[in-house]
Amino acid sequence: MTGKEVLDIQMEHAGNKVTIRQYFKLLLSELWKRAEGFSGKRPFGDSTWQFDVYKALIKHGFPGQLDEDGYVDKIDMKIADELILEAIDEM
Repeated sequence: MTGKEVLDIQMEHAGNKVTIRQYFKLLLSELWKRAEGFSGKRPFGDSTWQFDVYKALIKHGFPGQLDEDGYVDKIDMKIADELILEAIDEM
Protein backbone atom coordinates (compact mmCIF):
# COMPACT_ATOMS: atom_id res chain seq x y z
CA MET A 1 0.00 0.00 0.00
CA THR A 2 1.37 3.42 -0.94
CA GLY A 3 0.61 6.84 0.44
CA LYS A 4 -1.17 7.76 -2.77
CA GLU A 5 -3.41 4.68 -2.50
CA VAL A 6 -4.21 5.56 1.11
CA LEU A 7 -5.75 8.85 0.04
CA ASP A 8 -8.44 7.08 -1.99
CA ILE A 9 -9.51 4.66 0.76
CA GLN A 10 -13.14 5.11 1.78
CA MET A 11 -13.99 5.66 5.43
CA GLU A 12 -16.91 6.89 7.47
CA HIS A 13 -17.00 10.35 9.00
CA ALA A 14 -20.04 11.90 10.69
CA GLY A 15 -22.28 9.28 9.10
CA ASN A 16 -20.98 9.93 5.58
CA LYS A 17 -18.63 8.02 3.30
CA VAL A 18 -15.54 10.06 2.50
CA THR A 19 -12.06 9.26 1.24
CA ILE A 20 -9.11 9.73 3.54
CA ARG A 21 -8.12 12.61 1.23
CA GLN A 22 -11.49 14.30 1.87
CA TYR A 23 -11.17 13.59 5.59
CA PHE A 24 -7.78 15.31 5.73
CA LYS A 25 -9.22 18.30 3.87
CA LEU A 26 -12.04 18.51 6.43
CA LEU A 27 -9.49 18.29 9.24
CA LEU A 28 -7.36 21.04 7.72
CA SER A 29 -10.46 23.20 7.21
CA GLU A 30 -11.36 22.80 10.89
CA LEU A 31 -7.83 23.79 11.86
CA TRP A 32 -8.00 26.88 9.69
CA LYS A 33 -11.48 27.97 10.83
CA ARG A 34 -10.86 27.42 14.54
CA ALA A 35 -7.26 28.68 14.52
CA GLU A 36 -6.03 28.89 18.12
CA GLY A 37 -9.31 27.33 19.33
CA PHE A 38 -8.61 24.15 17.36
CA SER A 39 -8.49 21.04 19.52
CA GLY A 40 -5.95 18.56 18.24
CA LYS A 41 -7.33 16.06 20.70
CA ARG A 42 -10.98 16.53 19.67
CA PRO A 43 -11.12 18.24 16.25
CA PHE A 44 -14.45 16.61 15.38
CA GLY A 45 -15.86 16.37 18.89
CA ASP A 46 -14.13 13.20 20.09
CA SER A 47 -10.62 11.97 20.64
CA THR A 48 -10.71 8.91 18.37
CA TRP A 49 -10.24 10.69 15.05
CA GLN A 50 -6.87 9.06 14.29
CA PHE A 51 -8.37 5.64 14.96
CA ASP A 52 -11.04 6.33 12.33
CA VAL A 53 -8.21 6.50 9.79
CA TYR A 54 -6.49 3.44 11.26
CA LYS A 55 -9.78 1.52 11.00
CA ALA A 56 -10.09 2.42 7.32
CA LEU A 57 -6.53 1.23 6.71
CA ILE A 58 -7.19 -2.12 8.42
CA LYS A 59 -10.39 -2.61 6.40
CA HIS A 60 -8.31 -2.14 3.24
CA GLY A 61 -5.58 -4.63 4.04
CA PHE A 62 -3.19 -2.87 6.40
CA PRO A 63 -2.03 -5.32 9.09
CA GLY A 64 -4.13 -4.94 12.20
CA GLN A 65 -7.24 -6.18 13.88
CA LEU A 66 -10.67 -4.79 14.70
CA ASP A 67 -12.56 -5.95 17.76
CA GLU A 68 -16.08 -7.43 17.71
CA ASP A 69 -17.57 -3.90 17.81
CA GLY A 70 -15.53 -2.72 14.81
CA TYR A 71 -13.02 -0.66 16.77
CA VAL A 72 -9.25 -0.88 16.31
CA ASP A 73 -7.90 -3.60 18.58
CA LYS A 74 -4.36 -3.98 17.22
CA ILE A 75 -2.29 -1.93 14.81
CA ASP A 76 1.36 -0.96 14.54
CA MET A 77 0.81 2.79 14.94
CA LYS A 78 4.42 3.63 14.09
CA ILE A 79 4.18 2.00 10.67
CA ALA A 80 0.62 3.24 10.12
CA ASP A 81 1.68 6.80 10.97
CA GLU A 82 4.60 6.58 8.53
CA LEU A 83 2.17 5.51 5.80
CA ILE A 84 -0.26 8.29 6.69
CA LEU A 85 2.53 10.86 6.61
CA GLU A 86 3.55 9.51 3.19
CA ALA A 87 -0.07 9.98 2.07
CA ILE A 88 -0.08 13.57 3.36
CA ASP A 89 3.11 14.25 1.40
CA GLU A 90 1.28 13.01 -1.72
CA MET A 91 -1.54 15.54 -1.33
